[in-house]
Amino acid sequence: MKENLSKQITNNVFVKEENQLNWKNILKELRIAFGNDVYESWIKNVDLKKEFNHYVVLSAPTRFVRDWIVSRYADKLLDIIKNFKSSIQRIEFLIDEQDEKYSKQEQQKGNQVSLIENSLLNYNRFNSNNTFDNFMVGESNELAYMAAKKICAEGSHYNPLFVYSGVGMGKTHLLNAIGLEIVDNKKVMFISAERFMYHFVRSIKSNEMVKFKDFFRRANIFIIDDIQFVGGKEAMQEEFFHTFNALIERNSQIVISSDRPPSNLDRIQERIKSRLSGGLVIDIQPPDLSLRKKILQNKFETIEKNFNENYVLNSEVLDFLASEITSSVREMVGALNRVLAFSKINNKSPSVYECKRILKDFIICNNKLINVESIQNTVAAYFNLGIQEMLSQRRSRSLARPRQIAMYLAKQYTTNSLPDIGRKFSNRDHTTVIHAVKKIDELIKKDNEIRQSVNEIKKKFL
Repeated sequence: MKENLSKQITNNVFVKEENQLNWKNILKELRIAFGNDVYESWIKNVDLKKEFNHYVVLSAPTRFVRDWIVSRYADKLLDIIKNFKSSIQRIEFLIDEQDEKYSKQEQQKGNQVSLIENSLLNYNRFNSNNTFDNFMVGESNELAYMAAKKICAEGSHYNPLFVYSGVGMGKTHLLNAIGLEIVDNKKVMFISAERFMYHFVRSIKSNEMVKFKDFFRRANIFIIDDIQFVGGKEAMQEEFFHTFNALIERNSQIVISSDRPPSNLDRIQERIKSRLSGGLVIDIQPPDLSLRKKILQNKFETIEKNFNENYVLNSEVLDFLASEITSSVREMVGALNRVLAFSKINNKSPSVYECKRILKDFIICNNKLINVESIQNTVAAYFNLGIQEMLSQRRSRSLARPRQIAMYLAKQYTTNSLPDIGRKFSNRDHTTVIHAVKKIDELIKKDNEIRQSVNEIKKKFL
């Protein structure tokens, strides 16, 4: 009995001093891995309280912070800690609301200017290049353009104006143009749904929800981009619902964009869908050949003007790009940039044959339906997994590695943004995608099996 008791004590004692983790060094690595914004908002106030042979106990300043970290960053946090000590298998959290460092910060908040007004993520982040003047209009986007101009000229009864399209079709450009047109005359707020959530969370943490509500409900024009991002975030949806109603009551104009119509938004409350559908809903279709040519010509002239360069490029090449790159305006402009780089280096206009060679990957991707979903299905089939199984929250390596490979390929072969890719992987954070891309990049360089698997998967969808 004494022996058993001795074993239990031995298994539960703290690790020896020489094997203890250096939390300061871990924090440095966490800042690099998560990025400064996430680190300052969530990770900075996490502390190492106890270290055992196979797990660590970390403290979080509040229950809210604990729950947020566990739901979004726990896997990556554990992976980084394991890099310092491989025997660590799990993390446990305790709530330390009396943490001295945190309390000191709280005491100082009364002397600070509102974090919303001071934030680097302030709503007023217009792109001065995205104006109505350089928004190319064609049949595919004419209705959206006219509705946007009407709002700027006289206000409208289209409230809200809801614009949706696929990636790279110009909806963000259009919303930005509305803001730039009006901003000098009225209070305009132009913000992405992701930054809206950031402000919301920061306000909860700092006990400044009154300031948050006042800040976002005083606008004459409220423009919010990529509303699909709030899917599944119940607390944020609740606040957005009340903000929406408050703005409508004071006759403020609301403009919203998404990658799909209101009725198709995933994990969005029905009452919100109903309100989003209650104004004017307009889709922007992929541009036709004529509009693609117009966009390319305008972009070409803009690049020459901005960089004071004269590129050698004949009309045949522009026609070729407009004909071959059809999936996204953004991709088409990317192809143009590559062609212009070739022209600059070689001091000549490339032939159509040369364009085919230097744009091989663009053309392949455009001739086949390559999107996040098709990549997910291909990867799941390769590893003999069900798609839902691969997208689940389970963390075993047999699921995590295929999931990371799918994220890596989605980043390489689609035009989806990192947050958008994360959402298509069971609403994971964009930092998870960054970690996956980095991890697979590293493994491809040193692991022959992973490199071979990735190459074989590519052949299946390219």
